[in-house]
Amino acid sequence: MRSGTGDLAARLKTILDGLSEVIAAHAPGEVALEKVFVNVNPQSTLALGQARGTAICAAVLAGLPVAEYTALQVKQAVVGKGHAKKEQVQHMVKRLLALEGDPAPDAADALACAICHAHGGQGLGAIPTRGFRVKRGRLV
Repeated sequence: MRSGTGDLAARLKTILDGLSEVIAAHAPGEVALEKVFVNVNPQSTLALGQARGTAICAAVLAGLPVAEYTALQVKQAVVGKGHAKKEQVQHMVKRLLALEGDPAPDAADALACAICHAHGGQGLGAIPTRGFRVKRGRLV
């Protein structure tokens, strides 16, 4: 989905409307998102945060629970290594979902987040984790 150009409020509305349509059409039971990381360009980080907030609003308005994962958690769950490269994520998403070709980088990231969520975050699933910390994908 592209939000186009122009006024920020109109672009965020495009995102909200588009995600609302997707939710209505596919009736997901849950939503998983990647947490925002601070990158070198503060403007890009801010824009990403606003778009992400709009995605969360679309899910909440539809009554869906929202799970959030760091990029390290997603990569750990899909590739087995938290500092995997984008190409490795694309390759593993292709293999795990038996796709004919490599998904586009953004699509691979979104699918990897969904796979991470389906696997119970860092693969911990229903293991009780109260009182433990997770470090590098392991309970400590």
